[in-house]
Amino acid sequence: MKKIALVGAGRVGESAAQILAKEEMCRELVMIGTREGVAQGTALDLQESAPLFGFDTKVTGSTDMEAIAGADLIVISAGLPRKPGMSRSDVLEANIPIIDSIVDTAKRVAPNAMLLMVTNPVDVLTYLAWKRSGWDRRRVFGLSGVLDSARMAGFIALEAGFSMRAVSAMVIGGHGDNMVPLPRFSYISGIPIDHFLSQEAITRICKRTRTGGAEILALKKNSSAYDAPGAAIAAMVDAISHNRRRIMPCVAILDGEYGQRQLSMGVPVLLGERGVEKVIELSLNDSEKHEIAQSAATISADLLKIKTK
Repeated sequence: MKKIALVGAGRVGESAAQILAKEEMCRELVMIGTREGVAQGTALDLQESAPLFGFDTKVTGSTDMEAIAGADLIVISAGLPRKPGMSRSDVLEANIPIIDSIVDTAKRVAPNAMLLMVTNPVDVLTYLAWKRSGWDRRRVFGLSGVLDSARMAGFIALEAGFSMRAVSAMVIGGHGDNMVPLPRFSYISGIPIDHFLSQEAITRICKRTRTGGAEILALKKNSSAYDAPGAAIAAMVDAISHNRRRIMPCVAILDGEYGQRQLSMGVPVLLGERGVEKVIELSLNDSEKHEIAQSAATISADLLKIKTK
């Protein structure tokens, strides 16, 4: 890609920017922040590391949203972060007008861009951004499953005592307490995890995965997670920028898949240069179908609150 815009110059945006620039996923990377000097300073600091890491990506910062003009991809992490004890839905009302403003600017100055939503609650805001943009659903998607699946894979590796590289995991559903870890679709070197782990251990891993973000927030107290989210953003951008056509779980707009319409949530998708090229429907058992329906109902409830106000 020629240009990527990161809207939100906080820790998540900075962590993602470091990887995107270092791996040269675009020719130009612009960071947008609201506090004067922060995005500019972060961008300059990152640019000065270029000779050491050997990358040619041009990195700039601005407080002017117009700087996203001509972007191929806009990554949105701007908004009010949650604090300890808060759910992701607790910041919904505060973040809606922020996202609306960003989407309106994108429609005007970057009409051909794709939108990657990171701001929470990501399932709801991805759907609202898609509705406001009027764009094809392939071009608007969100971060959730890549991050949640990475957390689950990490916990599996730690529990089983094997290399992190050997583990693949799958988490779908909403990015919250009702997310749906799928042990049946999680493997160690291609071998189902129940070959190595007891049901008790798997249940423990699934529970920890659902609260992975909250666990970090409770420990840090003054900051949410940002390294793993930044890496997850970079993994998705890599699939798009290099047209790898990878199957990755992310927040997608659903139109009948998994029995859901008029909402977005985490599902496996084929991700490539055009964005979400296809939603992959897994053959779920009755228990998994029930869990995904519960997760969808939570997202629908948040959307209904907005519509009734």
